[in-house]
This record gives sequence, C-alpha cells and structure tokens, in this order.
Amino acid sequence: MEKVYFIGAGPGDPELITVKGKRLIEEADVIVYAGSLVNPQVFAGAKPGAELYNSAGMTLPEVVEVMRQAVVGGKRVVRLHTGDPSVYGAHREQMAELERLGIPYEVVPGVSSFVAAAAALRREYTLPGVSQSVILTRMEGRTAVPEREQIEALAAHQSSMVIFLSIGAIEELAARLRSGGYPADTPVAVVYKASWPDEKIVRGDLSDIAGKVREAGITKTALVTVGRFLGDEFECSKLYDETFSHGYRQGGDKGCGYGI
Repeated sequence: MEKVYFIGAGPGDPELITVKGKRLIEEADVIVYAGSLVNPQVFAGAKPGAELYNSAGMTLPEVVEVMRQAVVGGKRVVRLHTGDPSVYGAHREQMAELERLGIPYEVVPGVSSFVAAAAALRREYTLPGVSQSVILTRMEGRTAVPEREQIEALAAHQSSMVIFLSIGAIEELAARLRSGGYPADTPVAVVYKASWPDEKIVRGDLSDIAGKVREAGITKTALVTVGRFLGDEFECSKLYDETFSHGYRQGGDKGCGYGI
C-alpha cells in the first residue's frame, strides 16, 4: 500500500525545501497543497498527470477523503504544508483521521518561516548574554489561546519572541507586549513573506512599530519578531571563546564581546 507524505514546503522560496521533499513531490500521483500559502513553484516539478488539489477551500473530511481514495487506489499522496507542518500546520487532526482509517503516513520536516525570517534579518535568536530561549506564539483570534499563554504572560520573560498570525492587530500586540514587561525601546522587526521575491522588512521598536507597519501597508502574511537579539550587544559564544577550554581546545586569557 502507498502512503501519505506530509511535507513542509518551506517559507516560500522554492529552493528552501528538503531534497527528500522535492523528490517525493516529483514522484507523487496526488498533491494536496495549502493554496493560500504555498508557493506554486514548489510543486512545479510534479510529474505529468499528477492530480492537484488546493485545500484552501476544502474541509477536513474532504481533504482526508481525497487522500484515502488515492492511497486505496495505489497512489502516492503528498500533503503539502507551508513552512514546517509542526508549527501552526493543522496537520495533527489529519494524521489522527488517517490513523483511524488505517492509512499509513510519514512526515517530512521543512524550513519554517521563523528561521527564514532570522535569515532575512541576519540575526540569531539565541545570543549569549541576551536570550537563550525563543518563544513561538500568536495572539488569540478565531482560534483561542490558553490563559497561561497570553501575550502579557510570555512577554514577562523578555526572551526572543516570534509572533505568528497577529500582524492584523499590531497596535494591540505592541501595547500588550509593553504591558507584559518589554520596555518601549525593545527592538521589533516585522518580516513580510520571508524568502519570497516580494519580501519586506520593517524595523522599529515597540513604541513605533505599529505606525511603521501600517505605513508599509502590511496586513497579513508577516511575522513579528521581538527582543534584544535584534540589537548589536551580545557576548561571544563559549564554543569559540579564546578563554574557554573544552575537549578540543585549551583556552587563553582574552575575552570576547560586541557592544558590551
């Protein structure tokens, strides 16, 4: 029996997909893709005759039925999600249905938009002396957020934060981040369509980012990144620190830091 392959299509750039994911797309008989987000160029190499289904207007039962019929008919199925399906991919419910139906599947990870955003910004989320944690979250909307994960509660950590699916409420978001504990001068960068040809970056801080985003006309398909990792002050990693000894190197007496 064939199976379903859940594949992370990457953030947008058709070259930012794994070699395995690209091969499976080329071999697929049926491709079900998230049409509102996945760049069509990602599956431009599909073989002639491959069946394509845009899931943007489909329900969960409809998606599952397409996959079920295909696998039962001996066809290889690719379920194409944007970024990596484990981050706001809504694929757990699909996997549960496939398990209930006894249909085999496999998950192939992809490049999430939050790492594509860091690449676009040329920044590292986990800087020594700044933050060693990254919070991936969203504001509540039509999908609720647990009370313990409200923006204010997460902001209290002042760690690096990446906020999905919330750009449409940027004024409220900025206010709640400040209310939770981030100072007004905390750097913020908004990345619109990371890795796409029309990628756009808006930089500011919590006091002015909302106005800059509105001026840029960004209302969707953007990530909000927040934290001091966006600045220029940080300590050097111990891994390459001249004063730090480990199993492969004896340290000296010269330290390292930037802007501190």
